[in-house]
Amino acid sequence: MPKKEDNNAPKRFIDLFRISWIRSSLIIGIIIIIVGVIILFLLKHFNVGNSQLILDAKIIVREYGLVGIFFATILAGTIVPLGSPALVTAAAAFGVEKILLVLLATTGFTIGMMINYGLAYSLGRPYVMKKVTSEKFEETTSLWNRWGWVLYVIFGLIFFLPVELLSLICGLLKTRLDYFLILSFIPRLVVFTILAYFGEHVGIWMGIV
Repeated sequence: MPKKEDNNAPKRFIDLFRISWIRSSLIIGIIIIIVGVIILFLLKHFNVGNSQLILDAKIIVREYGLVGIFFATILAGTIVPLGSPALVTAAAAFGVEKILLVLLATTGFTIGMMINYGLAYSLGRPYVMKKVTSEKFEETTSLWNRWGWVLYVIFGLIFFLPVELLSLICGLLKTRLDYFLILSFIPRLVVFTILAYFGEHVGIWMGIV
């Protein structure tokens, strides 16, 4: 589908961050990271890794974590904000096998994105407008008209950004399904792989693994 030129859409990558909801998403994400790092240092300082609570949690996560992560990431791939990156990091910190964790999380997230795509494809604009404000819809559509799949990859790699919103736009515009699936899966595979290795090292550092 040819894209119309939109003079209001950002012409440079850096201009994306001047859009209020994108900037807000990044600021919230950075705050969450800072708070998370502070909590990790506090837990390390108080040697929580060897507490009975953590030991019990580790057993539960290793026993049921993969199944839980799979279903949680399906929901996180839709509009339900479950924080799948944090779930993957935590599961890896508790010693869940990384490769299987990454594959299941990525597959689950892609299924969730596919649900968004299918609903928007089938139900059309009225359904999408129930999920987003008209202002955000217009801005996102303008961004898509300017950037297309490049924007989708950027949102997929920067996990604070609402790539789930773009999946609705893709479904509404009836974009190519093969591109959609590949570009939903691969960027999130990269993100989850990085987070899984990071989580493993956090677990080792805290004495959990």
